[in-house]
Amino acid sequence: MTTGQRGRSDLIELEPPVEKAFLVAVDTGAEAGWTAEDSLAELAAPAVDARAEIVGAEWQNRRHVDPNWYVGKGKAEELLRAKSETGFDLLVADDELSPGQQRALEELVKTKVIDRSRLILDIFAQHARTHEGRLQVELAQLEYQLPRLTRLWTHLSRTQGGIGSRGPGESQLETDRRIIRDRIKKMKERVEEVRRARATAARGRDRRLMPTVGIVGYTNSGKSTLLNSLVGSDVALAEDKLFATLDPTSRQVRLGDGQTAIVTDTVGFIHKLPHQLVDAFRATLEEVNRADVLLEVVDASDRHAPEHRATVQLVLDELGAGSKPRLVVYNKVDLVHPVAGEGSGAVAPAVAEAVYVSALTGFGLETLRLQLSALLASLWEDVDLHLPYTAGELLARVRERGTIDIDYRERDVRVRGRVTPALAGELRRAAAAWTAALRNGSNGAPAAGEGAG
Repeated sequence: MTTGQRGRSDLIELEPPVEKAFLVAVDTGAEAGWTAEDSLAELAAPAVDARAEIVGAEWQNRRHVDPNWYVGKGKAEELLRAKSETGFDLLVADDELSPGQQRALEELVKTKVIDRSRLILDIFAQHARTHEGRLQVELAQLEYQLPRLTRLWTHLSRTQGGIGSRGPGESQLETDRRIIRDRIKKMKERVEEVRRARATAARGRDRRLMPTVGIVGYTNSGKSTLLNSLVGSDVALAEDKLFATLDPTSRQVRLGDGQTAIVTDTVGFIHKLPHQLVDAFRATLEEVNRADVLLEVVDASDRHAPEHRATVQLVLDELGAGSKPRLVVYNKVDLVHPVAGEGSGAVAPAVAEAVYVSALTGFGLETLRLQLSALLASLWEDVDLHLPYTAGELLARVRERGTIDIDYRERDVRVRGRVTPALAGELRRAAAAWTAALRNGSNGAPAAGEGAG
């Protein structure tokens, strides 16, 4: 258990483990700040969540992983002795294994072998509660499974061809691959439907001109607890386990200076996150791209916080959101500083685009609201443009959500001031359309005073 994790209640009766797991890793020294021992300690958490009992671990220092055995041949043979000593019936590798590596280890140790990607996919499958979450997890599992079918099927019996067909027909393996490819195609179409539905919902939020904030961070850093604390109720699932949140939860949150924003909690990231999951959850993670500002939640009590931040940045870069405006929130400071345990009455410091909070005690939440409000306000844009009188609905929203002056002229309305980025874009599009209509002598151009108010 890492320093930043809070222990589960003794009143919760955990289910007994179903497998004895042995963990194995290779340390190539390629990742600064991470050792194989650290990575295995993190890997143990999802293994326990998957109801495995950790009975041992081994790691090896090598320049690169062995292409045949993952670990070296000698270390692989040592796993046989470890099996006789510990009785493990599941071997878990810390990196993604090729089908050949997986098959070679299974033949050697005569037991089931899985890798980090498969384990994380299994945890995601356990925690997927909504139709959308299950859909995206299943797609990731299918894409992971497809190249590994060779080890899943031991029978290669031929199916007979029909009348007039040539050759012995299609092998069972080819049939299974085709079935999975067809399934993947259908699942991608359904995930695309999810993406379109989310885009439609996002446009609806833009029409309300509410600024949007996406909560991102390493898994188990307290993102869901933070959202619950900001809202003032338990709207997001907050559990002391990895990947408790798979489906984004969006709520209105009151900020400083009377401002309100839509804040969305998203799935947590992890070291060596399987690429299948990033691809499958892209529809959900697009909430991050649509956000005006990101709240990056960091577990202040975890000694690997810098490495966690690097992992988060890597995934955000892959999503195309790595350079978005961001406020860093160091959470769980009650575990490292006694003042934070006093609750919301204590004043939290704000330091260079970062704020220190305890979502559990309420410490620093008011500072966070003010900092976030100031960051959103700094993103507002200056506009000076002309709109037709017929843009009454848009002008009404400008009055409500912007700091602007409106000058009703002979043929159009001049709008000057500062507005949110989303509203600025809508205003510029409307102004460009009006300018084009005037240039083309469109009959749609209103007469003076038409549609005023």
